[in-house]
Amino acid sequence: MKLTAKQKKFADNYIELGNATQAAIKAGYRERSARSVGNENLTKPDIKAYIDERMAVIDSKRTMSAKEAVELLTSIARGEVTETVVVAAIDGVHEVQKEADLKTRISATREILKRYPGSDELAKQQLRKLTAEADIAENNAKVAQNDSGTFVIEMDEFKVEDDD
Repeated sequence: MKLTAKQKKFADNYIELGNATQAAIKAGYRERSARSVGNENLTKPDIKAYIDERMAVIDSKRTMSAKEAVELLTSIARGEVTETVVVAAIDGVHEVQKEADLKTRISATREILKRYPGSDELAKQQLRKLTAEADIAENNAKVAQNDSGTFVIEMDEFKVEDDD
């Protein structure tokens, strides 16, 4: 991958601008031929490979990996990450460093636990709670008022009638 200085400059400008014509002009090609030179440069294998390689490096630096995401969530859950909060006081406005509140820390912990479901006792308890809530909602749906004004509660085990 041997590029001339002008080709390298073109490729770097193209990465920055996203426009082949403007990249060619900025790299020093004549304005009259910049459009055709820019398009031609993008078809050259060496220049294309250089651009692809540089873009891969840029993307990897910009994009958070799964490991980085879990590390960030962990530091939030542990209260290690702080944020700057502006607080108004009698003597003026102050910036204060504050760690994440409990709700945010719990949310971060849940996000971490979603990624490790096999050993999650909390998830089992949450499932148990949701199942119980679903059962309660189902039984509440069975409660109905009949025409005589009595409430009838039907459950799987027994039936209760109440004249109220």
